[in-house]
Amino acid sequence: MEKLAAIVLAAGQGKRMKSSLPKVLHPLAGRPLLHYPVRAAFEAGASEVVVVVGKESEAVRASLAEAFGDKVKTAVQAEPRGTGDAVRCGLPALSEGVEATFILYGDTPLVEGEDLRALVTAIGSHPLSLLSCELEDPKGYGRVVRDGEGRVLRIREDRDCSPEEKRIREVNAGMYLARTAFLRRALAELSPDNAQGELYLTDIVELSSKLSEGSVAVLADPARLSGVNDRAQLAEAENAMHRRILERLGKKGVTIHGDPRVDDTVEVAEDVTLGPGVCLRGRTVVERSAIVDVGCVVTDSLIGEEAELRPYSVVTSSKVGARAKIGPFAHLRPDSEIGEEAHIGNFVETKKTVVHARAKANHLAYLGDGVVGEGSNVGAGTIFCNYDGFRKHRTTLGKNVFIGSDSQIVAPVTIGDNAYVATGTTVTQDVPADALAIGRCRQENKPEYAKRLRAKLAKKEK
Repeated sequence: MEKLAAIVLAAGQGKRMKSSLPKVLHPLAGRPLLHYPVRAAFEAGASEVVVVVGKESEAVRASLAEAFGDKVKTAVQAEPRGTGDAVRCGLPALSEGVEATFILYGDTPLVEGEDLRALVTAIGSHPLSLLSCELEDPKGYGRVVRDGEGRVLRIREDRDCSPEEKRIREVNAGMYLARTAFLRRALAELSPDNAQGELYLTDIVELSSKLSEGSVAVLADPARLSGVNDRAQLAEAENAMHRRILERLGKKGVTIHGDPRVDDTVEVAEDVTLGPGVCLRGRTVVERSAIVDVGCVVTDSLIGEEAELRPYSVVTSSKVGARAKIGPFAHLRPDSEIGEEAHIGNFVETKKTVVHARAKANHLAYLGDGVVGEGSNVGAGTIFCNYDGFRKHRTTLGKNVFIGSDSQIVAPVTIGDNAYVATGTTVTQDVPADALAIGRCRQENKPEYAKRLRAKLAKKEK
């Protein structure tokens, strides 16, 4: 087959989603619903895709343009007059020379390219091939009606079925591959003579059966063909997608404990270990042999080779270098860069901060808008005071700096290489290299004063 295209129907209002967001843009495992069938069409060999949208569709167009560029075009179905009319609206947008056209739906995220390639294999000299499946309870679905020899005669919508037809268990999945020339003729012959008064796309099956070659139905796994109509079905489809992703990762060489959630947009290398409750989201990349332990949430971030994210750490729009150790209970906010073999420990928060190789902040610190030089150590309770109420300012620590516990570094300030900041110091000016900065009150001990103080306080209590 020389040239394939696809028309994806996405003009439905999706009222059952009860949302201001168009149904086909609801996210599922990191991508909008609509992106999955579009991707499947390209995987099956389509050179172009036309998405049929409704009148208010700017958000859908923008989403498609961002993901697929000019490989995807849109056409508008101005009024909801049925699926047959929707396909008819999409036909003029196809390029010349398209020999056969997939017809798909924008709310079927679990269909894959291999399912659609089965239609390419099956169509042969037929004008039409379609996907079908068998259900224990086919209520609500269009039935595939065959003759005594098994030839497909028609699709009968559930509301139009006779009692005998309602007992048929083979149902139409709504996905087709049609010879484009036949499709144009068949759509021109559609009639709204049915219970809904709409142009049913399914009627093209009966039209094809009148030709000598007829149409052919390909049985497929119903779990891969189901559509999403409400939030409950969206959750079911997302669970299925996550199981599919974990199966793929397991075969790739990823160790999986419990029930991590990995978005379809995430890249995970071989020999990575994922713990229970892990969430990997967005454009996250986890490189070889990294460990992401229990409960970590990583979004749009790079986790380097052999890095370790200890339990319940949160990483957002940041980079973690090779063999770095993060957490437990650490929070890397956007634009944090943690160097190779650096340590960010429990209850440490970073934001717009570069922590260079082998530097450490192991306990209870806030590092915002800063640079921590190679080999430096930031003690527990240290705070980079980066905000003056109007602007953010930068803190810069040189190499091998030692910051004592409970220090406040008031930006903008630079602390030179090999400098020491004594415990409990408030730093308000630059510290030269190799210097000691100390800024705390001198301790004074008053003998026997505690005894007198306790007696005084106890007397007040009476």
